[in-house]
Amino acid sequence: MPMYQNGEVDPAVKALEARQDEIMRKLYELKAAVEGLAKTVTTPDADLDLTVSSSLSPQSSSSTAFKGTADLDTLLGKDLGALRDIVINANPEHPPLTLLVLHSLLCQRYRVLSTVHVHSSVTSVPPQLMSCLGPRHVDSYARHLFQLGFTLIWKNVPTLQMKFSIQNMCPIEGEANVARFLFKLLTPYPSDPAVATLVDSWVDTAFFQLAEGSTKERAAVLRSLNSALGRNPWLAGPEFSLADIACFCCVQCSGSASSAPANVQRWLKSCENLGHFSPAKLLLQ
Repeated sequence: MPMYQNGEVDPAVKALEARQDEIMRKLYELKAAVEGLAKTVTTPDADLDLTVSSSLSPQSSSSTAFKGTADLDTLLGKDLGALRDIVINANPEHPPLTLLVLHSLLCQRYRVLSTVHVHSSVTSVPPQLMSCLGPRHVDSYARHLFQLGFTLIWKNVPTLQMKFSIQNMCPIEGEANVARFLFKLLTPYPSDPAVATLVDSWVDTAFFQLAEGSTKERAAVLRSLNSALGRNPWLAGPEFSLADIACFCCVQCSGSASSAPANVQRWLKSCENLGHFSPAKLLLQ
C-alpha cells in the first residue's frame, strides 16, 4: 500500500479501498437477493396467491435451554444461499399447533425469516391463521440477514407436508414426523435409547390417541399422563422435550385440558409458563 514519507496512507488510496468495500457489500446483498428469488421460484408448491406476512418472531421472555447443539449444515445440507428454507404445506382446517410452538423455539435459537402464504386451493383463511407466525419484520426483504427461512403455506392438503428448497427431495409428511425433524434443529434426540423411545412413544400417543382417539382412549391417556407426571416434572424425565410439546398441543385440541387430573393441570401450567405455547393457545381461542 502506498505510503507518504511520514508513514501515513495516501488518502486517495483509503478512499478507493472504502469504495471497493462498499461495492463488495452491495454485490453480496444483490447475490443474496437473487438467490432468495431463485429459491422462491424453484421451491416446490410455490404457486401462491397471497403473501400475508414476513416476520422475525420476538424471542420469548422465558428461554428454554436445550442440551447439545444442532448444526444446520448437517441437518439441512450445505447451501451457498443466504439462508436455509423450510416450506410447510398445512390445511387451515387442521392448524399444526406443534409447529407454532417449535417455530417459537427456533426463533430463540436462530434468526428466522417467517412467511405465511395462501395457496390457490384455499378460498379463505381466518385472520388468526394469517398472523400465526408473528408480524411482518422490517428487514424481511434482506434474506442474507437471516439463518433459517420458515414458510407456512395454507393449502388444501390431506396431511401436513414439509420440504426444503430442493427439487428432488421427497416430502416429510404428517405433523408428528415434521415435529420430530424440526425439534432436531434445536437439539439432538436423547442419546439414551430408552429415553428416546419414551419421547417417541408419547409423540405417537399424542397424535394417534389424544388427537384422533375415542373418548375412552383419551381418558386412558390422561390417566397415563397423570401417572408419569407424578414421578417427573416432564414426560420424558427431568428435561423438557418434544413429548411435552406434542402432548400439550393434543390435550388442548382434544378439549381435555379443563377436566384433566391434578398432575396434568400442573404440567399444563408449567408448559404455558415457558412462553412458547402462546401462538398455539391463540388459535384455540
